[in-house]
Amino acid sequence: MERLGDDVRQRLVDQWGRPLRHLELMELGLQKYDVERLVRGGQLQTAHARYVGGQVDARLACIACAQAAHPRSVISHFTAAELMGLRVWTSQDRSPDIVWLSCEPGCRRNLKRADVVLRRAALTEADLRLHRGLWLTSEARTTIDIARELPLREAVVTIDHALSGFVSRAALEAALERQYRWPGVQNARAAVGLGDPRSESALESFARAVFVECGLPAPILQAEFWNGYRWLADRVDFWWPEFRTVGEADGLAKFEASTAAERRWLLRRAFERDQRLADRGLELVHFGWEDVVRGPDELAHRFRAAFDRGSRRTEPSPTWRPAA
Repeated sequence: MERLGDDVRQRLVDQWGRPLRHLELMELGLQKYDVERLVRGGQLQTAHARYVGGQVDARLACIACAQAAHPRSVISHFTAAELMGLRVWTSQDRSPDIVWLSCEPGCRRNLKRADVVLRRAALTEADLRLHRGLWLTSEARTTIDIARELPLREAVVTIDHALSGFVSRAALEAALERQYRWPGVQNARAAVGLGDPRSESALESFARAVFVECGLPAPILQAEFWNGYRWLADRVDFWWPEFRTVGEADGLAKFEASTAAERRWLLRRAFERDQRLADRGLELVHFGWEDVVRGPDELAHRFRAAFDRGSRRTEPSPTWRPAA
C-alpha cells in the first residue's frame, strides 16, 4: 500500500469494503502490477473475478464477491443459513465452499457450478433482509428453501432450530403459501408440520422424523420426573408415558474430554443418571447417529420391545411434567 500515491491509496481504502472488478481498480488509479502485489501481500483478496479488502473475513469476502458477480441476486439457501447461524444437517456430499444465490426469474437460467448455485425464483419484500451490508433471504424464506431441498429427516433439523428462536410458525406458514406450487413444497410443508422448537440438537430433530417414518407414536419432548422430594434435574429427550419408556439421543461429543480422568467422570455421571431414571420404573433406550442413519428399523424394533416391557410393568406410574 505504501507504494501507492496518497490519493490512489485513499480512493482504494474508501472502496475496498465492497467487491470491485479489475476495471474499477484501474479507474481508481491502480496498475495491473499494483493489484498483483496487493493480492500477494494480502491487502486485497480475490474471488469470482472480484476484489475486496484483505481485512474482510475470507468466507464473507467470497460470498460477497459471488453475489456481486451475479447482479440482482440475493444470498439464499445454505449460505444464508450459514450467515444467520441457522442449523443445517445433511448427509449429501455438499461442499461448504459453495455460495447459494437466488434471483428473480428472467433471462438467466438456473446455475449449478462447483463454486456457485443460482436459483431463479420470485422474491418479495417479505423474503429479504439485510445482514452486514449483504442482501439475504429472510429467516422464514431461507428455512423453507432449505426444507424444499433436503429430505424430510434432514429438513426437520432446520425447521426445529428455526422455530427455537429465529422465526415463528406463522411466518413459515406464510412463506409456504408464497411457494405453494414450487418444487419440494410438499416436503417442506410436512417438515413444518413436524417442527418442534423443544428439540435441542440435530440428532433429536432427525430422530423425531425417523420415529414418524417408522410408525412409532409421537413422544413428549423434554420431560422431568419427581422422586418423592423434588423434581429431578435429569431432563429426558423423549418420553412415552403410556409405555413408561424414555428415549435418549446420545451424540458421542458429550463424552469427549481432554483427559482420561475427565472421560471417566462423564461416564460415571451418565451411569448414575441412568440409575436414577431406572429407579422410577422406566424403560430406557439410548441411541446415536449410527442408529438413526444406518439402522432406523432396528432402532424402531428396540423401542417397540421397550414399549412392550413398559406396558407390562405393575409399579405405580411415575410423576412427571414437561420441562419449562
